[in-house]
Amino acid sequence: LRHSSLPSTTGPTARMAPPYKEEEVLFTNFQSRLKMGATFTAPEGLGPFPAVVLLSDLGEQNRDGQAADNPNDFRLLGALADYLTRHGFAVLRFDDRGVGQSEGRNSSTTPVQRAGDAQAALNYLRTRPEVDLLHLGLIGHGEGASIAMLVAAQPLPPAFVVGLGAYGLTGYDTLLQQLEASLRARKLPPAQQELLLKRQSAMLDLVRYSTNLTQTQSIVMNMLRQGDATITPAAAQQVTASLLTPWNRAFLTFNPLESLPAVQCPVLLVSGQLDEQAPPAVHLAELERELKANGNHHVATYHPAGVNHLLEPPQIQWTMLDGEMKPVLAPVVAEVLLQWLTTQVIGKK
Repeated sequence: LRHSSLPSTTGPTARMAPPYKEEEVLFTNFQSRLKMGATFTAPEGLGPFPAVVLLSDLGEQNRDGQAADNPNDFRLLGALADYLTRHGFAVLRFDDRGVGQSEGRNSSTTPVQRAGDAQAALNYLRTRPEVDLLHLGLIGHGEGASIAMLVAAQPLPPAFVVGLGAYGLTGYDTLLQQLEASLRARKLPPAQQELLLKRQSAMLDLVRYSTNLTQTQSIVMNMLRQGDATITPAAAQQVTASLLTPWNRAFLTFNPLESLPAVQCPVLLVSGQLDEQAPPAVHLAELERELKANGNHHVATYHPAGVNHLLEPPQIQWTMLDGEMKPVLAPVVAEVLLQWLTTQVIGKK
C-alpha cells in the first residue's frame, strides 16, 4: 500500500482553517428527548457527499474521542473526521451524553440507548442536502463498534459499518480477559493471579446478576475491604458506585454477537495487533465468524502490525508538535479505511 501523508490532528493549532466546511450543530434524539452537541464537516461544494457518523468507545468521551477528564488524550475521532473530510466524505461526530454540549448522563446510558443516539445522528444527516442518502454509514471505535452493529440490525440501517478495535466478547469476559493480561504483564505469582481473578469475577458476577442494589452495594464494599485492607471508606464507596451504574451493569451483560445475525450490510473490522483492550485474535475473530456464519458475504478484516487500540502507529511515526512527539492516526489504517469506504461508494453507484 502507498500511504498518503496525514495532517497532524493532535492539538488546537492543527484544526485552524481546515480546507473544508466545519459547523457546530445540535441534533435531537426524539425518543429520549435529549439534544446532542456535534460537529458536522463536509468538503467544499454542493455535494451530495458520502457520509459517516463516528461513534466513541466506552467511558465519557467528547466528540473528538477524548476522555472528558483528559483533554490531552489523542483525538482519534477528530483525526478520523479530518482525514475523511479531506478525502471527500461528510462526517458527523458528537459528544457522549453528559459531555460537552450533549444532554443526559453517560453513567446511566445503556448500549440500547446509545444506539438510539446513533440512529438520531443518522437521521440528522438524512436532513442535510450535502449528504448522499444512499451512502451513509457508521464508524464505531471499541464499544462504538458494538453500537454501530446494533443500529445496523434495526430498521433504517446504515449502508455500511466499520468497527475499529471492536469487542467480540461480553463486557464481563472482556474485563476479565483484560485483567488476566494485566496480571501476566505484572508477572505476579500464579497463586496470587488466580486469587485476584477469583475475587474480581465474583464481584462482577454479583454486580451483573444483582436484583437488590442496596444490598449489593454493602456486599461489594465488604468484598473490596477484604481484598484490600488499606482501601479507605471513601475510595471503596467510589469504586462501588462506579461498578453499580446502569451503564456498567448493562455493559457486563451486553453480548455484541447477539445482533449480528441481522447485520447484512458491508462490514469492515480493523484491529491493531497491539490492541490489548480487544486483542484481534479473540475479538475480531469472533465477530468475523459470527457475521459470516449468518450469511453476511461482505465482511472484510484488517489487523495491522504495530497498531494499538487507539489506532496509533509505532512512536517513530508520531509527529512533532510544540516540541513534543504526539500520536497520529496510523497511516496504514487511514489508507485501508479510505480504500474500503471508496469501494462501498463507487461499487454502488
